[in-house]
Amino acid sequence: MKILLISDYASRAYGAENQVLALRDGLRQRGHDARLFSSSARYVPTQEPLSDYRCLGSLSPLRVLLRTFNPWAFQELRRVVAQFQPDAVHVRIFLTQLSPSILPLLKNVPSLYHVVWHRPICPTGTKMLPDGTVCRVPAGKECYRRGCLPFYSFFPHILELGLLRRWLGAFKLIMANSEAMKRNLLAEGIPATEMIRNFVPDRLPRPPLSSPPTVVFAGQLSLEKGVEVLFRAFAKIADKIPDARLIIAGTGTKQNILKKQIAHSGLSHRVAMPGYLSYNEMERQFDSAWVQAVPTRCIEAFGNVAAEAMIRGTAVIASDSGGLPEIVQHGKSGLIVPPGDEDALAQGLLHLLQNRESAEQMGRAGRAFALRHLNQNDYIDKMIRLYQKLCSL
Repeated sequence: MKILLISDYASRAYGAENQVLALRDGLRQRGHDARLFSSSARYVPTQEPLSDYRCLGSLSPLRVLLRTFNPWAFQELRRVVAQFQPDAVHVRIFLTQLSPSILPLLKNVPSLYHVVWHRPICPTGTKMLPDGTVCRVPAGKECYRRGCLPFYSFFPHILELGLLRRWLGAFKLIMANSEAMKRNLLAEGIPATEMIRNFVPDRLPRPPLSSPPTVVFAGQLSLEKGVEVLFRAFAKIADKIPDARLIIAGTGTKQNILKKQIAHSGLSHRVAMPGYLSYNEMERQFDSAWVQAVPTRCIEAFGNVAAEAMIRGTAVIASDSGGLPEIVQHGKSGLIVPPGDEDALAQGLLHLLQNRESAEQMGRAGRAFALRHLNQNDYIDKMIRLYQKLCSL
């Protein structure tokens, strides 16, 4: 089978992009001719290209216009479809570079839209308002009135979503990566009929836990990811566990504010902020973690970092948000707490950091769940069956 994968980016910087590359490579290993079409954004000229086809993309302010209509994406994809003649097209993230302009090219090719975040129904992709509360209204004028979008980007964003709705019929199937994501799409009129959860790459289990008891966080240092909530929760229990440590990996808009809060608290010697870490370096540093916190305040579509913690064998404390409770089993493989509730998060941290055996048991249960339900080979097999279904419609 000839399969064309389409994604805004082709890099190893983030989990969603690694998922695309791993899927392509897995399909090739099973004898399929799988190729990746992406923009040139995040392309590093000194390295071998990761995508098979590329068009112009940008990380500059020009992206506001490209995400609405990218003529280079249209022209290059038209050439690729005519030349490659794929049996199936699998579209993932495309609303930050490639734009809905590519969709008319897919109307005569069996095409799947794989939704992995809320971008098709929310211009920011988070379904969260600037005050940290969950947004419950459809995209439109409220995005500007409530301060989610500045005036200069409001109209391009809303136009983009309008074009997506207009050409959504190019897809024969629409798939979500969690039941929560599927429900949210259906609630906004996007006919998602399929659901396959993300996979997590297998790895050896972490070594047995040893002191000091350590909490880790990985992700964007932003309001929606709840990193400030995590730090405040950790500060509340710091006196009760004097040797406890916190590692916050990532970069983002809250980075400088967080550094000031840490310095002001007097906990600088117990909180490390190593910045962005590659996957391999992150796993090396996180092997000693007793618990990984995923304190998301927005509606999390799936939760790749939670899955990565589980396959490692690390207990997880996650927000009761989106797809997270679907993979983190409360009281078995981790703990589920209300989003933004620093007191509940603090109590969960205290329980696991004071009970090594409980952290060990939850970590083992999480790894067993990931091996059984988030297996990479099973994921690729499911995708192949879905492509076959797509081609039969």
